[in-house]
Amino acid sequence: MAERPEDLNLPNAVITRIIKEALPDGVNVSKEARRAISQAASVFVLYATSCANNFAMKAKRKTLNAGDVLAAMEEMEFERFLEPLREALEVYKKGQKGKKEVSEQKRKDKEKKNDSENDKSREEEEEEEEERMEEEPEAENEAEAEEEEVDN
Repeated sequence: MAERPEDLNLPNAVITRIIKEALPDGVNVSKEARRAISQAASVFVLYATSCANNFAMKAKRKTLNAGDVLAAMEEMEFERFLEPLREALEVYKKGQKGKKEVSEQKRKDKEKKNDSENDKSREEEEEEEEERMEEEPEAENEAEAEEEEVDN
């Protein structure tokens, strides 16, 4: 786990961005207030994680999932956040599905490209083999003709 209490704090840049997005333009927040909000957010995240972990342990799992977090929010009496969390989770899942589909499409395109390149190289090899086959009988005929001349 964390070696120092400060290691548990969320990044200041993230906290500052969240604060700016939540407040109207022109509102300034002191450094002390940002630090206090950061510490409060860190405590909240740790508490929510602990509650979610309890749900995972009851289910005899070591991995927390979204259901555990939603159940923890309900247990902590933050029901008003459940619907926004579900919506955000759906958006996230759709984004991940889209990324997966794009990645899969790129993989298929790459396979098609490799297959077509392999087909082209096979065709070239077959053509070269046919040319060699055509040249070999000529070379054999010449060798036979030379042998006959030597025999005579």
